[in-house]
Amino acid sequence: MSNALALAGVTAVLKDLIDTGLIDHQVLDALGAGVTVSSMAPDAVPITGANLVPRINLFLHQVTPNAALRNVDLPSRNQRGERSANPPLALDLHYLLTAYGVAELESEVLLGYALQMLHETPVLGRAQIRTALSPEPANGAILPSIYQALRSADLAEQVEMLKITPASLSSEEMSRLWSALQAHYRPTAAFQVSVVLIQPQRPARSALPVLRRGELDQGVVVTPGLVPPYPTLETLLAPAHATPSVLRLGDVAELRGHHLGGTARSLVFRNDRFGIDNEVLLPDGNDDSLISVNLPAVPAAWPVGLYRVELSVLRPGDATSRTSNPLPVVLVPAITSLPPVAMARSAANVLSLTLNLTPAVRVGQSVQLLMDSRAAPADAFTADSTQLSFAYPDAPPAGGSPLLRLKVDGIESVVVNRASTPPSFFNHRITLPA
Repeated sequence: MSNALALAGVTAVLKDLIDTGLIDHQVLDALGAGVTVSSMAPDAVPITGANLVPRINLFLHQVTPNAALRNVDLPSRNQRGERSANPPLALDLHYLLTAYGVAELESEVLLGYALQMLHETPVLGRAQIRTALSPEPANGAILPSIYQALRSADLAEQVEMLKITPASLSSEEMSRLWSALQAHYRPTAAFQVSVVLIQPQRPARSALPVLRRGELDQGVVVTPGLVPPYPTLETLLAPAHATPSVLRLGDVAELRGHHLGGTARSLVFRNDRFGIDNEVLLPDGNDDSLISVNLPAVPAAWPVGLYRVELSVLRPGDATSRTSNPLPVVLVPAITSLPPVAMARSAANVLSLTLNLTPAVRVGQSVQLLMDSRAAPADAFTADSTQLSFAYPDAPPAGGSPLLRLKVDGIESVVVNRASTPPSFFNHRITLPA
């Protein structure tokens, strides 16, 4: 595949094609003057003065995604966010070919020969591209630095060949285009080069080829009904607060789905940020629709964050265990000391609170304590901790009873009991001291 230098490389190859064609067809002798082949913006081309010379100018005025190849190798990342492929950036390049003459009929002569060169070369060959970008036996040191860099464009090595196709622009489109360029119009033809593939070379994971679908591959299995015959987790709920897909350490969680019964069962909670795979063993069971599990209260091993829970189970009649779909679940922080361990108000009306919490907050996590709608960051801590202090400048007056909420990395503690009707706040209130 090509790299980011491919766009400039295509323009350089086209310039070389036209320049070589003008020499081969002895156009310079026919005009009696030298011809410049450039790749400038039309408003930068000199049309008067001493710098005015016969010229053919290439201008890349538009780059569009190639419709046929824009979705190749997508998606580029797996469910864990790891790079699984390097999809190429497929582009079509749109050019304007403009002829500038000094004397009468020079523009028409130059445009005719340039179009003939493009017509006779509908495909840019790999050898032609290599010769244009790496001329031999010319000394590369005498080339401008940008041309020396184009040698590494890898344009000749891309899978797709570069095809040149004439494009048709109406008089209205051409008029609008030149008006936008703020340049004087000269005889112009439009064409397209397709397709340029720009692909990064980054490490990626690639799965091994599949030899068989399982230990006991029996081919296609037909089952009645619309429910697939595989372990599937659908919902997770903690009856203590009934907040969907939210857990606290020590909660009893109910996972519902289908085909959940069997032996050798376990739940694996995966946290990609901290690289954690916590396994919770389950007893054997025949209930295919419900699993009840008590989340262990081990603060150090279960940091606050987003987890994916998967069930591993050996189903009846299977020789190997099956793994269910991953179900997202949020492990939230909880305040374990209400009232606070310490609470005091200074003479400057700064309210300081010290709270115990679970699970342990790790260094690098952002922690805030909300008192009703007022938020205060945690005091700096240099080690994983289950006790943090907070300070509120210009504190509310004494006697108030605000509701406390703890927020770690934007994940808020559970303060609403959705198991009650109607939902109500848990008693996470404190009485402000004088």
